[in-house]
Amino acid sequence: MAIQQKLGLSTRLSQRLILTPSLQQAIKLLPLTTLELAEVLEQEVMENPLLEEVPQEQPSAEEIAQEEAKTEREDILKEIDVEKFFEDYLDDGDHRRTRSAEIPELPPIENTLTEQPDLYDHLMWQLHMSVSDEFTLEIGDAIIQNLDADGLLRASVDEIANLGPYPMEEVQKALTIIQGLDPAGVAARDLNECLRLQLRNLGLEGSPTDIMVRDHMKQLQSHQYPEIGRQMGLSPDEVSHHLEIIKRLDPKPGLKYSPDKSSYVIPDVFVVKEGDDYKIVLNDDGLPKLRISPTYRRMLDVKEVGGEETRNYVKEKLRSALWLLKSVDQRQRTIYKVSESIIRHQRGFLDSGITHLRPLVLRDVATDIGMHESTVSRVVANKYMHTPRGVYELRFFFHSGITSNMGEAISSVTIKDKIRKMIEAEDPFRPLSDSRIAELLGSDGLPLARRTVAKYREELRIPPSNLRKSVQ
Repeated sequence: MAIQQKLGLSTRLSQRLILTPSLQQAIKLLPLTTLELAEVLEQEVMENPLLEEVPQEQPSAEEIAQEEAKTEREDILKEIDVEKFFEDYLDDGDHRRTRSAEIPELPPIENTLTEQPDLYDHLMWQLHMSVSDEFTLEIGDAIIQNLDADGLLRASVDEIANLGPYPMEEVQKALTIIQGLDPAGVAARDLNECLRLQLRNLGLEGSPTDIMVRDHMKQLQSHQYPEIGRQMGLSPDEVSHHLEIIKRLDPKPGLKYSPDKSSYVIPDVFVVKEGDDYKIVLNDDGLPKLRISPTYRRMLDVKEVGGEETRNYVKEKLRSALWLLKSVDQRQRTIYKVSESIIRHQRGFLDSGITHLRPLVLRDVATDIGMHESTVSRVVANKYMHTPRGVYELRFFFHSGITSNMGEAISSVTIKDKIRKMIEAEDPFRPLSDSRIAELLGSDGLPLARRTVAKYREELRIPPSNLRKSVQ
């Protein structure tokens, strides 16, 4: 059977999304912070010879003359012995004062600067001061290296012994030594052991407080204080006394030696109030101002300069440089539009505070500025806005909400703030349940289900009412 093939032309209409190089670059730049963008631009300047930074303005002749005059005046003052000139006027009346007395020279500043030791360094220093045996020091080093940031030992004794391998009794001996170091409670294998090590350090080993921690930890965590008193034969006052001691113990003794490094936020957008209006200023501090190099640009205008290969290279780099400059400009314009829309929607928050924060979703801003939601999502990622109310991440302004009985849209952040204030003002002996909080919010015109209140309370990291109840 023969199969016939026929060639022909046909037309077909279809839709396809084609990302041009310039569009791809613009999308890549959108989610970057100001610092990250500065790094990208500096890297591009190094790789693309057609890009160069705009030189800073040179000082004027008048400014140079003023600076020279200032320097000349300072040189004249250096030639005058000021102390000798004013010594008669600086006499304090004590003629026994010796003029040769001098203020002792302070140590240089570099000798006063130090880096706070971490938990490993702190414990190893103590271990070397306590032990001279090299084998014990080796095992101790293995134990300390397996402590987490809270100071708890996350490896079993068997696992430590297999590292050497080390004899089990030697590992236990080294662990006992480390558990006696500062801070008290370090190298414990669980919370119970951590608290009991601290009680032993206080001389309370075997006391009712120690027994309460040893035998009633689960009841302590669930605040079943009357049951603990009944089982231990203690009065409510005695239970309260021992609880006060336990509350002063540190469940994470190593944390103070493992502080998180401060994270400095550089706002990408500044909102400044001018009269009754708010002005948006993009933060371009630290961003290099780029332009196309005039030298390389002239190579394209003069055909005699360089060969065809050189001209093609310059054209390619010129195209790449223009894409970058256009993408950066588009990024800044988009951030400005999104920020402007956020200010329009959240004007009440800027004027009156968090209680006037409106529900806002990405779709609202996208519709307002005529862009896609994904574009708005990229813009608000990892960026901060400095407002008269403080510095906030752009995502802070986007929240769901509910409609009150009066038909007003209320942000979930505002509701969480109300819940937090209710709990802060509650009677510690009769804390508010989630159902009671829902009733109080309902009386204020905010219809919320109990499970919604529980969800918001958990997001605020507030324990339930049975764990907030204080001992009578």
